[in-house]
Amino acid sequence: MSLEAVGALREPVRRAVYEYVVTQAEPVSRNEVAEAVGVGRTLAAFHLDKLAEAGLLETSYASRSGGPGAGRPAKLYRRSAAEHAVTLPPRDYRLLADVLASAVERSGVEPAVHSAARELGAKLAGGGVFERLGTLGYEPFEDVDQTIRLRNCPFHALAQAYPALVCGLNLALLDGLVGDRGWDVRLDPGPTGCCVVIRSKNNQD
Repeated sequence: MSLEAVGALREPVRRAVYEYVVTQAEPVSRNEVAEAVGVGRTLAAFHLDKLAEAGLLETSYASRSGGPGAGRPAKLYRRSAAEHAVTLPPRDYRLLADVLASAVERSGVEPAVHSAARELGAKLAGGGVFERLGTLGYEPFEDVDQTIRLRNCPFHALAQAYPALVCGLNLALLDGLVGDRGWDVRLDPGPTGCCVVIRSKNNQD
């Protein structure tokens, strides 16, 4: 499936369709995709369904207001929660990460691990915070009141298995990355995306 998923993104229009869908906070219709990418609705639907077949998008149905077909349930698309990775030859770093995470939880050395994560974050810092977060795969976007939210958690699978440990490590990593730049890094988990939110200290509650 992962090879099929990667292959599905080789076609330029299909990749543009995928990139638009994953940057949206809510599921989108073929009409919205067609308008955003600049293609016809039929072609947009074709690429959306191919991406869904490859496991890159998930589908649902809901009524939409305005535009063609208003009032009738529309097929909507959003990024799939499934992960895809291809390594040649095969590698399984997740297995080792599971072993290490389990050992850390059993041994109670979280403070030392958090300190190491914060130090690594400081080493990764450089350039603008927004750009650096993007490079690391967090897919940042600016919300209201100068708040940076993160659409993607690069450690999602491990965070599901070890939420307290991994979210704490992620918080420490990003705290080190941001440093003393006028930002406050805190846990603020939502239904999707990363559990960490970065707020300007000039706009605290």
